[in-house]
Amino acid sequence: MMEASPQALTEVVTICQNLLRIDTSNFGHNQARGERQAGEYVMELLTEVGLDAELYESSPGRTNVVTRIPGADPTRPALVVHGHLDVVPAQADEWTVPPFAGEIIDDMLWGRGAVDMKDMVAMILAVTRDLTRHNITPPRDLIIAMFADEEAGGEYGAHWSVTHRPDLFEGATEALSEVGGYSTTINGHRAYLLQTAEKSLGWLQLIAHGTAGHGSQTITDNAVTHLANALTRIANHNWQYHITPTLNALLAGVADLTGLPYDPNDPHTIDTLITALGPTAKFVAPTIRNTANPTQLTAGYKANVIPRTATAVIDARFLPGHEKAGLDTLKELAGPHITIDPILIARAVESPHNSSLVDHMSNALTHYDPNATVLPYMLSGGTDNKSLAELGITGYGFAPLQLPDTLDFPAMFHGVDERVPISALHFGVNVLTRLLQQC
Repeated sequence: MMEASPQALTEVVTICQNLLRIDTSNFGHNQARGERQAGEYVMELLTEVGLDAELYESSPGRTNVVTRIPGADPTRPALVVHGHLDVVPAQADEWTVPPFAGEIIDDMLWGRGAVDMKDMVAMILAVTRDLTRHNITPPRDLIIAMFADEEAGGEYGAHWSVTHRPDLFEGATEALSEVGGYSTTINGHRAYLLQTAEKSLGWLQLIAHGTAGHGSQTITDNAVTHLANALTRIANHNWQYHITPTLNALLAGVADLTGLPYDPNDPHTIDTLITALGPTAKFVAPTIRNTANPTQLTAGYKANVIPRTATAVIDARFLPGHEKAGLDTLKELAGPHITIDPILIARAVESPHNSSLVDHMSNALTHYDPNATVLPYMLSGGTDNKSLAELGITGYGFAPLQLPDTLDFPAMFHGVDERVPISALHFGVNVLTRLLQQC
């Protein structure tokens, strides 16, 4: 089995740095920058080593790139290895360094997208180029895909691709992407959290209806009041705990590492184990229940006019199998004066955490970190795996990074001063090189 070459370990830093220097900020509503430039750079990297890649746009500038690498066994289902080229916007005056400069400071690569997810994109490209240069044939077909628009729900990226170009993913049954495979420290022991599930995504618009009138009148049917009361009820709702198979396996593993008790019917033991995860608890705590957070408000056009309607947006995330019940609860909490219209809906997914692919991911991690533990977890956010699931493709989050204890990795996602250690990029290249030759 081939190990990652020195060239690949050098290239991953260069590729990531170059990608960080392309401002691919996604503002939503089909307003984004730089995806075409980033897509063309990806095309150059793939075609330079002889791969036949396709670049296509869902809308002007919204660029996606896909290539298929034939495997040794054409009868086996293909594996999709994918990333996204867009990033959330960054406020430059809040950062220590310019967010799109791709600077290296203290052996870390800084920039918007360093962890979400140009680090993984660079690792995928460096490994793909390395294996191709050395004429290594993977066990099965690999479909390498780089999508636009993940940060706004994938309408112009993965979702568009599976809807309009399902041929590109023909024969694929499994996929690997972001937000999993990174290390955390639990009771002095290093563990890698492999993402095997993600909550649903529901961006919902609440529209309150009332009676318009003069601001000096006594009007009890006030749309603004109806909306405010509905949002208060939703924000204060105490959602019930639900222990999914993924969360049960994670908490049992944390209990083993810490010696703490675990009772899936006791919220206190659940909370204690999640706290033991340290900074990673930011990702895990929202996965014990449904959540619904008000994020936007709009009402009125003049100080002395009571408006007929008022609107708000809710970011709702429901656990696998609890989507309908969660939406029914929201409707009840909103009350009779409110209608709820979906802006964007994406399914929850939960993949087996005892599959052959999971075993290969775990083995690749422990080959380079023999004393580590690998545990499954559920992502409270979402990835493009949701879109691929529409084609029956089972998705996992696996961007392998060995991280220092002092780095609050979850805070890096969409945060200020986003950065990734260069040593972590090298670790990821080594792990992915091994994995893609085995799986």
